[in-house]
Amino acid sequence: MEAPNFWDNPDVANKQIKELKNLKDTVGIYDKLEMQYEDILTLIQMGYEEEDASLIPEIQAELEEFKTEFDELRIGTLLSGEYDKANAILKLNAGAGGTESCDWCSMLYRMYTRWAERKGFTIEVLDYLDGDEAGIKSVTFQVNGINAYGYLKSEKGVHRLVRISPFNAQGKRQTSFVSLDVMPEIEEDLDVEIDEKDLRIDTYRSSGAGGQHINKTSSAIRITHIPTGTVVQCQNERSQFQNKDKAMQMLRAKLFLLKQEANVEKLSDIRGEVKDIGWGNQIRSYVLQPYTMVKDHRTDVESGNVDAVLDGALDTFINGYLKWINLSKKETET
Repeated sequence: MEAPNFWDNPDVANKQIKELKNLKDTVGIYDKLEMQYEDILTLIQMGYEEEDASLIPEIQAELEEFKTEFDELRIGTLLSGEYDKANAILKLNAGAGGTESCDWCSMLYRMYTRWAERKGFTIEVLDYLDGDEAGIKSVTFQVNGINAYGYLKSEKGVHRLVRISPFNAQGKRQTSFVSLDVMPEIEEDLDVEIDEKDLRIDTYRSSGAGGQHINKTSSAIRITHIPTGTVVQCQNERSQFQNKDKAMQMLRAKLFLLKQEANVEKLSDIRGEVKDIGWGNQIRSYVLQPYTMVKDHRTDVESGNVDAVLDGALDTFINGYLKWINLSKKETET
């Protein structure tokens, strides 16, 4: 029997090419780290032999860069989940609070797009709803890149902002909440049965940036899975049929994850993580007043540089979560 030629299938071929590129990049990072390590040792040896204290700042800078890249490579080894290498689909929803929460939603959207840019990932907006006065009421977008879901799964939950509101004439401090849902883009068929009778499918006109068809036809699709209350939306594609296909793909992935979470809860495997994912149980707080601090309530990772975090410097929190969840898994196995 002749072995199948994967290159005859464009989708499989693209996956193979991406995987090969990822492996090549990983080997390249390892080789670079090995050279950096040797260079640091050489500089230290030179400093000792020549008693040259002026080399210390250079050594410290090289060492910090080495530690950062080494930690990133090591964290990559923790991304061993079934769909960690997949693209990620994120949905931000503004909570109660009107304009204030919608503005916070737009800030978080910018934060994640900036993080994706730093990683060399691309962003594709799938659904977008403006706030009534300012900001974003909800936005669904896809982050495309190797390990996007593996990294961004750490962000699922409620994000809390404390600041003096720019929309409050009295200058009072306000607290706003935005929920973030994260799922992998799963292209293959999943073991999820969906009864058409359980679906409510609504069409509506697209809004926001997206092309000439926007606002001209009711091409956007909203699908509600009535038994679970799961809602998915898509307005990015060129036709109603394409939007429906993409929405159904997202629904299958979401129901698949819900099924997995239910199994995890039954087995009491990291039950706390399942409980934390819910409205009103913030995973992270961003405090701008009366002091500045971002704190992850699961891992206790903190940063006093709020501006940098809101500009996409999330790796410290993402890495902290991956270490924490890996440790939690080891504790449940022993």
